[in-house]
Amino acid sequence: MKLSQPGWTRMLPRGLVVGLATLGPVGMRLPAPGTWGSAAGVLYFLACFGQARWEVVFAWTVLAGYFAVALCGEAEQRLGRKDPGQVILDEFVVMPLVFMGWRSGALVAWPRWGVLLAGFALFRLYDILKPFGIRRLQSWPGGWGVVVDDVAAAFAAWATLHGLAALRAWH
Repeated sequence: MKLSQPGWTRMLPRGLVVGLATLGPVGMRLPAPGTWGSAAGVLYFLACFGQARWEVVFAWTVLAGYFAVALCGEAEQRLGRKDPGQVILDEFVVMPLVFMGWRSGALVAWPRWGVLLAGFALFRLYDILKPFGIRRLQSWPGGWGVVVDDVAAAFAAWATLHGLAALRAWH
């Protein structure tokens, strides 16, 4: 299977594509836009998925991820740059993955604010440093490269968060 940039976004107005991909003024005007997009993603998680089962979070993130691939890839083309920093829909959409299962297992013993803060920090760490081959994912075509590296960073943060909670509970 060959990945290609979804084409349906070509018919959308530039302002709409760029506005959605940058979360409006969040990506365009604030310093450290990826951090702000991630923070908005935490709020998105709380508002939409705070009480949801992990399967719901995963399914909706896959669906939203497809739209993010299409919009972020089109925004790249319209802005004329590869993975521009102000395009933050990718961070926003994948952030709920970090918190899947946050109300179960060893994470229940942590205060909720601690889980949110640790998950946010871990995601930003993995998103910025891009270890474990995450950096290579950026070479995927179009919006796939913009979004898939963030998916990998979110799963790395999720695994680390649950691993740390399990280690703490074990000791």
